Amino acid sequence: MAGGVADANGQVKEVTIAHQDMVIPFRVSQAAGAVEKATGYKINWKLFGGGGDVIKAMASGDIPIGEAGSSPTTAAAAQGLDIEIVWILDDINNAEQLVVTAKSGITDLAGLKGKKVATPLASTSHYQLLFALKQAGISAKDVQILNLRPPEIAAAWERGDIDAAFIWDPVLSKIKAGGGKVILSSADVAKQGAPTFDALIVSRSWANSNRDFVTALVRKLARADAYYRANRAAFTQDSDQVKAIARIVGAAPADVPAVLESYGFPTAEQQASPVWLGGGKDSGAAKALSSTAVFLKQQGRITEVPTDFSKFVDPSYAAAAAH
Repeated sequence: MAGGVADANGQVKEVTIAHQDMVIPFRVSQAAGAVEKATGYKINWKLFGGGGDVIKAMASGDIPIGEAGSSPTTAAAAQGLDIEIVWILDDINNAEQLVVTAKSGITDLAGLKGKKVATPLASTSHYQLLFALKQAGISAKDVQILNLRPPEIAAAWERGDIDAAFIWDPVLSKIKAGGGKVILSSADVAKQGAPTFDALIVSRSWANSNRDFVTALVRKLARADAYYRANRAAFTQDSDQVKAIARIVGAAPADVPAVLESYGFPTAEQQASPVWLGGGKDSGAAKALSSTAVFLKQQGRITEVPTDFSKFVDPSYAAAAAH
């Protein structure tokens, strides 16, 4: 019907999706209204500053679908939120970095003692910062860790209020262009044993009632990633695709191609397999959530570690997208 799909009461089906400013191929489809066209649903795309904020909105029941990093997703699951991961938006790979100001004189993690380091609370960047400090034998209490959202980090950096930041793009590119020096990346932390990713998470009950919509959304995500993998060279700063991504996330088009290269985008087949979402308790995602939970409990961020994270991981949508 014109105007969208109607429910049993004749109302057009509507959903709010919480997204962040991650630079991913799907932003092209988002800008084009591809999911709306495929499903007939009216979608309200709402931009959030960090995964912690997305989880709060989902916990309130206002939003049934959101984008969040593996750390806030772990915390949400440990706190009893009835959610499940249906798609890996990206393997963070090398896309989040700890950057220090030139005037700080910091050259390594030990140099962070007594300094002001900004990162969004409960984000994957925050988790990686705490993990790296612990691996280096440095107490987090010896560092002034400030909870700032990405736009606040950019402003604080410009004012000279902070000495360092652990953050992702588009803010990462901005502060590196502003004289920032990278001393640690998410790829380094992954090698130390703390891999991270960004995920699309859904309220389980809402997804069960709107299975066709979630399947169509995941299919669009899979196609967008596949198109990017097959046409990387076409994603230049002057291309329509890159301009669309930049517009949605507030990035400079010139920065987008390199940022896309720094992430990994697993295929639908990989996602449905035990490498990511398949395989129950032994799936890559469930194991990553479990190890993240152990660390978050040590840090006092959560009180309980669920014995089995497989119930928070659903490979069926990725499997459908693979066929």
